[in-house]
Amino acid sequence: MKQSTGIISIHPIVAESEELEDVSTEVEWRTDTVNVAQHGERLDRALVDMVPEFSRSYLQQLIDLGLVCLNSQPVRKPSTRVKAADSVTIELRPTPQSQAFKPQNIPLEVVYRDAHILVINKPAGLVVHPAPGNWSGTLLNALLAYDSDIALVPRAGIVHRLDKDTSGLMVVARSRAVMDTLIQAIAARDVSRQYLAVAHGQWSGPNSRTVDAPIGRDPRNRLRMAIVNLASQSGKMARTDFILLDNAEKGCLVRCILHTGRTHQIRVHMASLGHPLVADVTYGGSTVQCMERQALHAVRLAFVHPVTGEPMVFEAPVPIDIVALMDSWGLRYNPQKRANGP
Repeated sequence: MKQSTGIISIHPIVAESEELEDVSTEVEWRTDTVNVAQHGERLDRALVDMVPEFSRSYLQQLIDLGLVCLNSQPVRKPSTRVKAADSVTIELRPTPQSQAFKPQNIPLEVVYRDAHILVINKPAGLVVHPAPGNWSGTLLNALLAYDSDIALVPRAGIVHRLDKDTSGLMVVARSRAVMDTLIQAIAARDVSRQYLAVAHGQWSGPNSRTVDAPIGRDPRNRLRMAIVNLASQSGKMARTDFILLDNAEKGCLVRCILHTGRTHQIRVHMASLGHPLVADVTYGGSTVQCMERQALHAVRLAFVHPVTGEPMVFEAPVPIDIVALMDSWGLRYNPQKRANGP
């Protein structure tokens, strides 16, 4: 298989687009010619042969950014077919995605630490993992700066997630073996995760309810999740227990206990009960003066330590914005009023 002809030129440039402004300005051009064996291949596959030290995913990012030229013309479709003797020029530069796994000095509230795990109280507004639109400034970036050894662990040891605007407790693994054990414990439902939610509407009916309904992408809006019919739509089973803690004319304070961990699970299930979370505009909630993010907080986390076998229980204080909301509606929280569990 023909290899790259090598570096044509290397020199620093100024970033030309907003999405590249925060990455390194080092750039390298490489050029090559499509050989007979590559004739008719997809462009992204041909690039893998030309610059085998880079992943196909990274090369596709360069194509999407217009940094690959075929016969001197920019090409933005990885599926473009190449022909023998075509000239290919690749502008190798860091992309937002390639820079995502970088340490950043972001404050963390670490509530517990030992040689094996960290327990974090995540603030609202902090994205957990890099993704389109948030390639930096995430919990992952903060963890890499907090603990350099955690770079050796996949996803920096993150074994479960919270939505950007959900606050509260998360456990993080500090080694691959511990990460595997925690993932197995979560899959076996041996990790207890309880949340506080403030929702619109006065609660009626039984104080305890269980919603056992599958969740998948909303077919009418791909940015939302919804309860779906598995006979005709893709989705996964989801179960949440809800326990009323206090009630008021404007809304209710509810303890939510996850049995599964689907995307937006509590938010979707609460909305299905006619009680969308305060400020959760995606699922029918409305903002109020003191609350501009969904009123959801991961208040309690309990599990068996993956190495010592010791039962671990953590509780996080209620954030000030949720406290202000409860005060304004006359809701009271008693930490002792919880469901049985580990």
